[in-house]
Amino acid sequence: MTLIQMQPRSANATPVHRTVADAMDTAGPQVCDDMTIEVALSVMASARTVHLLVSDNDGLCTGLLTQAQLTAVRDSSAYTDRIQLRDVLGDRGPFTSPVTTMAEAQHAMRYRQLDALPVVDEHGSALGVLALAR
Repeated sequence: MTLIQMQPRSANATPVHRTVADAMDTAGPQVCDDMTIEVALSVMASARTVHLLVSDNDGLCTGLLTQAQLTAVRDSSAYTDRIQLRDVLGDRGPFTSPVTTMAEAQHAMRYRQLDALPVVDEHGSALGVLALAR
């Protein structure tokens, strides 16, 4: 067996090929897609966050919703207190992998005009959120 001595990285060092795992935030609040809009807004206010990761009953990430999206739904004329998060999400995704390079993820987010993107593992479970810097 050969021992390898690891050199600590400088705080200012930038990896050549940074991945999403290097830059993502922890998952934060995760809620089930059967939650109502009002309850989700309350969770967001309590957690002091501007987005929620949404999962289905099997624990698989189905998407990410922002406070602005939920507020727009709540303030619309079609709103009822029975609307669930799954009704707002629509199709699953988009998502990114923790091994995706930052350059690829930033390009995809700008192309899709996304401020944040869920990071999921190979099974579809949420690991965190990648947010573009302002």
